[in-house]
Amino acid sequence: MREKRGFTLIELIIVIAVIAILIGIALPRLRGMIDEGNTAKAAAELRALQAGVESYYIHNSKVYPAAGATWESALTGATPKLIGTALSDPFNTTAGTQYQFAKATNGLYYVIWSVGPDNTAGVTGISTAGVITGTPGDDIYVSNGTSGTGGF
Repeated sequence: MREKRGFTLIELIIVIAVIAILIGIALPRLRGMIDEGNTAKAAAELRALQAGVESYYIHNSKVYPAAGATWESALTGATPKLIGTALSDPFNTTAGTQYQFAKATNGLYYVIWSVGPDNTAGVTGISTAGVITGTPGDDIYVSNGTSGTGGF
């Protein structure tokens, strides 16, 4: 009598189907864990940037850094040095994109934000009354205005 070795086609199909089901269950959970990690990272970095902005304010005649694409360079070039290097938003798909910063037109309030998991900025700025403008949604932000902190 001859001994059979190996797997039948049905057995292979069942094994492949089970593996596909397990992968289908694991991938969404993995994405959620990555987003949670990036949220925690953004929240911590935003708090550090907020401390840097407040320190800049104290050391520069009670003036916040200018808003714009390179606003963090005011913190990296300050004396004393407030942050070592410009920080990148972990949610922004464009590599090296910094967190966003806006100042109220009266110069009294600011907001620093990350675009959040949907990679779309809902925050648009801050009013002269210190209220966040726009729709924050899943954006992660810190502010010295009346809205405080959000997204974490």
